[in-house]
Amino acid sequence: MNEGKDNIIVKKSYSFALDIIGLYKTLVENKKEFVLSKQMLRSGTSIGANIHEAVASESKKDFIHKLGIAGKEVRETGYWLNLLKDSDYITKENFIQLNKDCEELARILNSIILTTKERYFKAV
Repeated sequence: MNEGKDNIIVKKSYSFALDIIGLYKTLVENKKEFVLSKQMLRSGTSIGANIHEAVASESKKDFIHKLGIAGKEVRETGYWLNLLKDSDYITKENFIQLNKDCEELARILNSIILTTKERYFKAV
């Protein structure tokens, strides 16, 4: 898979997905938590999948749309991470790093979307 290999958002979303997978494994194996962790796994790994779809989009509108979906998945993942923290399934330390990464992905996605809209969809 070479597309987007040097793309920062592709790299960061892939790394984040690996961290989410690691947390999911820990929650299932050590805490026997299956519901919240599965939701977090789905949304947390979906971010990168949607970004990869955006990289291969057919148009700028499609690109923005797919990145918008990735942004929604970021927010959903943040929600599940907060629930896991507040229900004492993960430590505050684990939460802080993953939430920081989640917020960084959201900022980068928002910036890419805004920049793309400004460049390609300016009012004439």
